[in-house]
Amino acid sequence: MTDTVSPAMPSATHSSTQRLPRLPASVLAALYLGLCATPLALSLTAKMAPSDSVERLAAALGMAALAAMAVQFVTSGRFEVVSGRMGIDKIMAFHKMAAWWILIAVVLHPIAYVAPTLFDDPDLGRERLIAYLSLPHYRSGVVAWVALVMLVLSSALRNRLPWRYELWRGTHLVLGAIAIGGGLHHAMSTGRFAATGPVGGFWLGVACVIVIVLATLYGYRWLKLHRNPWRLKAVTRRAHRLWELDIQPDPGTPQLAYHAGQFVWMTEGDRRFPLLDHPFSIADSPSRPGISLIIKEVGDFTRQIGSLKPGTPIGIDGPYGEFALEAHPGDAVLLVAGGVGIAPIVGILRDMVARRDRRPVRVAYAVGTPANFACVDEIEAAGAVLDLKTLLISEERPADWDGAVGRLDHARLGELLEGLDPKGCVALMCGPGGMVSAVSDTLLDLGLPMKNVVYERFDYSGGASSRQDRRRSLAFVGVGGLLAAAVAAFSFSG
Repeated sequence: MTDTVSPAMPSATHSSTQRLPRLPASVLAALYLGLCATPLALSLTAKMAPSDSVERLAAALGMAALAAMAVQFVTSGRFEVVSGRMGIDKIMAFHKMAAWWILIAVVLHPIAYVAPTLFDDPDLGRERLIAYLSLPHYRSGVVAWVALVMLVLSSALRNRLPWRYELWRGTHLVLGAIAIGGGLHHAMSTGRFAATGPVGGFWLGVACVIVIVLATLYGYRWLKLHRNPWRLKAVTRRAHRLWELDIQPDPGTPQLAYHAGQFVWMTEGDRRFPLLDHPFSIADSPSRPGISLIIKEVGDFTRQIGSLKPGTPIGIDGPYGEFALEAHPGDAVLLVAGGVGIAPIVGILRDMVARRDRRPVRVAYAVGTPANFACVDEIEAAGAVLDLKTLLISEERPADWDGAVGRLDHARLGELLEGLDPKGCVALMCGPGGMVSAVSDTLLDLGLPMKNVVYERFDYSGGASSRQDRRRSLAFVGVGGLLAAAVAAFSFSG
């Protein structure tokens, strides 16, 4: 994360967050394709009896799907080396899209094996398919098949299922472990190409990596949560159903080295286990000890956030994300917040005040009703230190509100940016998906380069679609297309 006009010199706290290299999207795409195609390449070295192209297609679908399934464990947004440069929302969007092509490949895997027989003799083909799905020899593969179907469908229907978020996450983990475990056992016990050559060794290596990943996520991180505890110092109401938590490290726990705008995964009390944590943006400056989180009551966990008592043990895992000024060059800064999206925005603003940033700063803050505005006095007071201009806008106009009403449209954003060179301005935005998509496209129309319009949202539903989202989706489809081409090439290589 970079700067151009160099406001104040970043402190050591900022620079210390660069712990591991964060891979760019192009490198991640190449690694993904390489890993998924590795069992196909290794299979070319195996000495096998000749087989027809459809049978090789069936084998290739199974091997590529199994390798891609293993990669899913590190595209869950919890490894900065993978998600750091892309952002958690983008890596999770890829995670979701990849799950669908994995499911399609796994469903087609047994069908492709029997397809030639089905065409020649439908009754015999059905018998073969039933045998594949019922014989004990193939049982681990069938278990993996069923677990994967349940995993993908339950994820797609998560918002419609009457499950608590923690229950869904636990089920997701269990189904994922069953799917990859059953798939690996099936590949090593029945796979033709795993019987000879290095393919079996590859699957054994994949199994070891999966164990290490799970041990890191749910063992090492659990240990860190309990060895480096934090504690809730205070809870302050900032707006309707919106609370700010002041969280401080216990004696012996190191301060968190982060950039303003990043997020952490938080757990509380006796629930300090990685499977039970939730992502929240840091609403604070690294210049202040501890961290502050601004949280809205919207779900099972956050509904009781305002009733937490000072002294409650808190688990903090982070920081994560690239939603920070240090990541994005700009001569001027536009900060856009919608609703609870004010959390990382006010954190960045607080840090700019602390560092007495000299760049022009423009803040657009939109809410449904004025009762939802938070930290307005603090935002206005920042004008005494920064070159600041603000726009507060409400969708509703109650009797006591005489400010702007409506949406952040082209005219309002253009007026806010008046006098600034849009090509040198960087916009950081956090809010509801629909608002983020609309404002993102509007800023592009106003002349901001796409690379300078930055957002990182925790809404992974995929319903909102900006021009950036569509470009990203096309890139993901391209990755899937290249993997399909590798499968096809293997099918006709025999």
